[in-house]
Amino acid sequence: MAEQTTISAEPDRWKKLVDEAVQAKVWGIASSFDIYDCNPDTIRSAEAIKQFVLELCDLIEMKRFGETVVVHFGEDEKVAGFSMTQLIETSLISAHFANLTNTVYLDVFSCKPYDPSVVEAFATKFFGGSRCNTNVNLRY
Repeated sequence: MAEQTTISAEPDRWKKLVDEAVQAKVWGIASSFDIYDCNPDTIRSAEAIKQFVLELCDLIEMKRFGETVVVHFGEDEKVAGFSMTQLIETSLISAHFANLTNTVYLDVFSCKPYDPSVVEAFATKFFGGSRCNTNVNLRY
């Protein structure tokens, strides 16, 4: 169920899927967001990434468990950049920030329902991306 969207994507695009998840009492919702043409200064700032996590967790009402971990690595320029992990009480938020392409690869998995369109719009705007390819899966 892959869809490519822009920042102005329909806000209720994933509503039916979220309703299905709640009704079926699925284990969780797993979403991946590939955000392209991001602001290079933002994705290269550990502090900005940590701020993003704080704001995202507040926005989608996820309780953080422990501190946000942000580490820079990658000897090969193709993969060089920050990676982030944030445990949440209902699972995990993670991301990799690719310096070479100014792309963010963000994943949100939670057994507490959330609206992927909210994450998509917020993350795309926060990182200054031009477009986002979003995939959403229900985990049973």
